[in-house]
Amino acid sequence: MISVRTKRTVGTTGLELPVFGFGSAHIGELYGPVEESVARETLQAAWDGGIRYYDTAPWYGRGLSEHRLGSFLRTQPREEFQISTKVGRTLHRPPDPAQFDRSPWVGGLNFEVKFDYSRDGILRSYEQALQRLALDTVDCLVIHDLDAAYHDVDDYARHRRELVESGIPALQELKRSSDIKAFGMGINTNEAFEVVAPGVEVDFFLVAMPYTLAEQGSLHRGMADCVKRGISVVVGAPFASGILATGAGQNATYGYSSAPEEMQKKVRDISDVADRHGVSLPSAALQFPLAHPAVVSTIPGAAKASEVIQNCESLSAEIPDAFWQELKERGLIVADAPVPAQGGH
Repeated sequence: MISVRTKRTVGTTGLELPVFGFGSAHIGELYGPVEESVARETLQAAWDGGIRYYDTAPWYGRGLSEHRLGSFLRTQPREEFQISTKVGRTLHRPPDPAQFDRSPWVGGLNFEVKFDYSRDGILRSYEQALQRLALDTVDCLVIHDLDAAYHDVDDYARHRRELVESGIPALQELKRSSDIKAFGMGINTNEAFEVVAPGVEVDFFLVAMPYTLAEQGSLHRGMADCVKRGISVVVGAPFASGILATGAGQNATYGYSSAPEEMQKKVRDISDVADRHGVSLPSAALQFPLAHPAVVSTIPGAAKASEVIQNCESLSAEIPDAFWQELKERGLIVADAPVPAQGGH
């Protein structure tokens, strides 16, 4: 049985992270408005449930997630929690706030974002984040969305060059000075895991989609490379952006878009196996990635207190070994993927 308080060490650093954390994109109003009181209740439920690792980003709600998370955490003992936020974007007042389009955020704040992976951009991202969080320290920083899908060809090449030439050295300086204990990089696709990740030296990767119960295409490539290099992994989207929490259906999402029929069928098949073994799909989704030797933590999101409570219960639910074995026999997960060993039948 896994506990939310169990900790694992990040790479070769002295930073220990709980195996279970809280991803705060939802309280930045990703899928719909979240009332201030509801956001506060959600964070309180996470704290009361024993969660002590929180991840956020300037991009989440264009600053709203950091404001809400910091407002809560600044009232808690600083030595009792770990927090990560992200760098690579700075926030700025738009020329015409009245006409500003906040999309893709349903809610959020009226701030434009500027990508900047240079030394100045990294340091400005860091300083702005501290102010929004109302905290004077964060435990780790994550290079955010340096992915071909977010940039045109010329900008992508320039951003990668600036990161290597001056952005990474800035993060190394922050780590040497003990401003932060570790730094990592967000990975959203298998392509980024295989093309971008090998060219950066970080303590961990925050992997959003390439390794979940629904898809393990990175097992023998990106994830295997992390084990070889001694780089840890934080799994940022254990529910694959929705479908592994809700199950297949008309409104199911995968990769932050409507789930394609091929994925819908796969998840229906996984759910059928889960039902036969008395296992909930969310429990399997949360526990599966934690069995991989590179993974130190998983950080599902939540938009209300009941979702946090359910996530905590799902983490500790017992899952029989026969469930994992049947998934492998039916080709629903990769045959040699590490799975939790709980001794159940």
